[in-house]
Amino acid sequence: MSSQNHVHSIETMEQMYSGIRSLSTRIILYQQNIANALGVYNNDLKTVDILRETGPITAGELSRYTGLATGTITSLIDRLELSGYVKRQHDPSDRRRVIIVPTYEQKSEVQEIYKPIQKAMDNLCTAYSEEELKIIHHFINSMSGMLEKQIQPIMVHDQNTSPL
Repeated sequence: MSSQNHVHSIETMEQMYSGIRSLSTRIILYQQNIANALGVYNNDLKTVDILRETGPITAGELSRYTGLATGTITSLIDRLELSGYVKRQHDPSDRRRVIIVPTYEQKSEVQEIYKPIQKAMDNLCTAYSEEELKIIHHFINSMSGMLEKQIQPIMVHDQNTSPL
C-alpha cells in the first residue's frame, strides 16, 4: 500500500462521501434489525460490539467509550447480563473492581442470525484478489481510526445537558 498522498477530483471525492454515508446508513439499519430480532436495544448490541473490540473492561471504561452516563451503563449491563450477552467478573488483581465480559457470540441465536451476512461477505470477497482485500481492509481500518478521532470532540459527556 502506497503512503503517497494523491489528489483526487471533487467528483470522485463526492462519490466516496456519498458511498460511505450510504454504507453507514445500511450498517445502522442492519444492526437495528439484528438487535430487534435478538430482542435487545440497538444501543445495547453496539455496546457488546464495543466490548468485543476492547475485551473485558470496567463499567467506568465502558461509560467513557460510549459517552453514556454511569447510571445508564449500569442499567444497560443489567439488561445484557439478564439476557446472557455479558457477564460480570471480579478483577483478579483487585476484587473491588468488576469487569464486564462479552459472552453473546457464544449464544446460538447470535451465531445463527449472523450466518447469512457472513456467507454474503464470503461470496462478495471472492470477486477480489488477496491484494485487493488487503487494501480494502487497510481502508476500512483507517476509516475506523479516523472516525474514532472525529467522535471524541463531539461526544456529549454530560448526559444532563442537551446538545441543542
